[in-house]
Amino acid sequence: MLLATLVNDSQTAHGFELLVMPFMRNALLAGTLIALAAGVIGYFVVLRDLAFATHAIAHIGFPGATLAVLLSITPVVGLLVGCVGGGLTIGLAGHRARDREIVTGTVLAFMSGLGILFSSVGSSQSGTVTNILFGNILAISSTQVVLFAVITAVTLAALAVTGRRMMFSSIDPAVAQARGVNVRALSALFLVLMSLVIAISVTVVGVLLIFALLVTPAATAVKMSARPMYVIAIATAIALVSVWSGLVVATYQPWPPTFVITTIACVLWLVLPPLKNAVVRR
Repeated sequence: MLLATLVNDSQTAHGFELLVMPFMRNALLAGTLIALAAGVIGYFVVLRDLAFATHAIAHIGFPGATLAVLLSITPVVGLLVGCVGGGLTIGLAGHRARDREIVTGTVLAFMSGLGILFSSVGSSQSGTVTNILFGNILAISSTQVVLFAVITAVTLAALAVTGRRMMFSSIDPAVAQARGVNVRALSALFLVLMSLVIAISVTVVGVLLIFALLVTPAATAVKMSARPMYVIAIATAIALVSVWSGLVVATYQPWPPTFVITTIACVLWLVLPPLKNAVVRR
C-alpha cells in the first residue's frame, strides 16, 4: 500500500514537472491560440458547408510542408504557403458546389501525390513527416508560438470587422450580393483566413485528423444552439477542453496528445447534443 502511494506521488510530481517545462508551456500557449482560432473559424466553415474543403486544404498543405523539409526550411512555412495556395485555388473554382468539389478533389489527389513523392525522397526525415500527418503539439517552438499568436490575432480581428457581412454572405450569398455586399471578396478573405488556421492546426492534430479540431467542435455547437455567438462560444470551449485535456493526459500517460484531443472532440460530438435534447424535454 505504501509502495503504491509512493509510486502515485512520484508520477504526480513528474507530471507537475512536465507541466512547467518550456516545451509544455509552448504547447499550452500554442494549443490555446489554435483552439480559439479554430472555434471561431469553424462556425463559418460549417455555415458555408466547407467541411470537405478543410480536409482538402490540409492535404494540399502536406506537399508544401514536405518540400520545406527537403529544403531545410521550417515545415510550418511550407504548410502556410501550401494551405493558402490551396484555399485560393478552391476559391477560384467558383461558387457552384459541384464545380468546387470536382476541382478540390482533383487538386487534392495531385498534391497528395506530390506529398508522397517528397516524403519518399526525404525518407531520412520520416519523423518530421509523421508529425505533419498526425501532429505533434509537444514539438512546437517559441518562435512558432509567436507566429501562431499573430495569425490568431489577425484572424479574429478580420472576422470581428467583417462579422455581420461575413455571416450574411455565408447564410444567403445571393441576397447579400443584391444588397451590395462584395460576396466574392469576403469569400476570398475567408478562404485565406481558414487556410491560415488550418496550417497552424495541423501542428496540433496533423493533416489526417484536422476535422476533429476545425469541424467537429463547430458541428457539435450548431446542434446545441441556434444563436451565432453561443455556437462560437461552445465550439471554442470544446476545442479548448480537447486541447488542454490532451496535454494534461500526455503528462501522466504515454499516449499521443493528438489521440486524446480527437477522442474528446468526437465523444463530445456524440454526447452533448442528445444530452441537451434530454434536458430540453424535461
